[in-house]
Amino acid sequence: MWLSPCSKSATGAQRNVGGHSSMMRYDDHTVCKPLITREQRFYESLPPEMKEFTPEYKGVVSVCFEGDSDGYINLVAYPYVENEALEQDDMPERDQPRRKHSRRSLHRSSSGTEHKEEKPGLASDSSESSIQETKSPRVDLHIHSDVPFQMLDGNSGLSSEKISYNPWSLRCHKQQLSRMRSESKDRKLYKFLLLENVVHHFKLPCVLDLKMGTRQHGDDASEEKAARQMKKCEQSTSATLGVRVCGMQVYQLDTGHYLCRNKYYGRGLSIEGFRNALYQYLHNGIELRKDLFEPVLAKLRSLKAVLERQASYRFYSSSLLIIYDGKDSRAGMFVERRPEMCLKRVDSSLPESLQDGSSTEPGSSAQPKVDVRMIDFAHSTFKGFRDDPTVHDGPDMGYVFGLESLINIMEQMREENQ
Repeated sequence: MWLSPCSKSATGAQRNVGGHSSMMRYDDHTVCKPLITREQRFYESLPPEMKEFTPEYKGVVSVCFEGDSDGYINLVAYPYVENEALEQDDMPERDQPRRKHSRRSLHRSSSGTEHKEEKPGLASDSSESSIQETKSPRVDLHIHSDVPFQMLDGNSGLSSEKISYNPWSLRCHKQQLSRMRSESKDRKLYKFLLLENVVHHFKLPCVLDLKMGTRQHGDDASEEKAARQMKKCEQSTSATLGVRVCGMQVYQLDTGHYLCRNKYYGRGLSIEGFRNALYQYLHNGIELRKDLFEPVLAKLRSLKAVLERQASYRFYSSSLLIIYDGKDSRAGMFVERRPEMCLKRVDSSLPESLQDGSSTEPGSSAQPKVDVRMIDFAHSTFKGFRDDPTVHDGPDMGYVFGLESLINIMEQMREENQ
């Protein structure tokens, strides 16, 4: 099975807006994330009522990264076979089987037409045939998006260069691919979680990545790491609000570009700065998306109610994604109304789906599609989980505090902009 790094385009990954993990695209509906055993076990033991607010867990796959003399990387997926006698963390990665997946077992859904050129040389679709080992194009060909990105610097100014990829995603991909190249000669097998791609429903996903809670270090953190994490919290809105911005990308109708922020921007925000960042996330470059307030608030209130019932659970260092579609059903109206903003139908800066001035949604009055998902559970715990020695009482009030702050700020913003 051939894998590619994910972009933040309409078929991109849900992460890499502000985090470190480099996500790989498995198919249009699934992404691969480097496996951490604690996170895998946490997904496997999620309470049923939390599953609405987390990516669907689809299993584990082993991937071998093989380099060649031209600097290309071949990514070949193998079925993961867990040795019940060993914990995954203790299992030598190269001791696992090397049978390749069949195309049928790998592809749970067909890919969109925009990815057809990425899959040369695939074997015919039958249960007997295997995916051929395919030479993939270099990484910069896979993280391009049809929609340009502009990174905002610390002074809120636009970068002079308009690029076709999320710059933070590119950094994560380059770091991971550098490690892959250095170890490819050993044919090392890496384990990846298979998770739902939570943005695959959205044409132009606008994503706000929030680090939740007043504490970020896990119970097993060293004193040094705990001190570092506590300092980050004390110096950011994690302490004052229970939430801080970890990353953001928002589609701008007036330019046809995504605007991006990373985690370093979020760490330096005051309470007012956090409010301004949330306002910017909900602004499409022409107007504030007031239609998003109620559906997002409804999701946040429901999540808060669910987490208040989870006694002993702690979600240290986890993030919350808020997602909506930048392809607003009223986009055509904006195009017609604001010709001075260079949003003519023939403007190549807009995707073709927005250039026709029409809505693809049945009725412009329909409630916008939004999603709220918890991710990143590598430091989460609950009573009886993996024999963790530290047991906490009651719900994760640091996380709940962050949700309350977020709800209050959004409610205030809604009242101020009625």
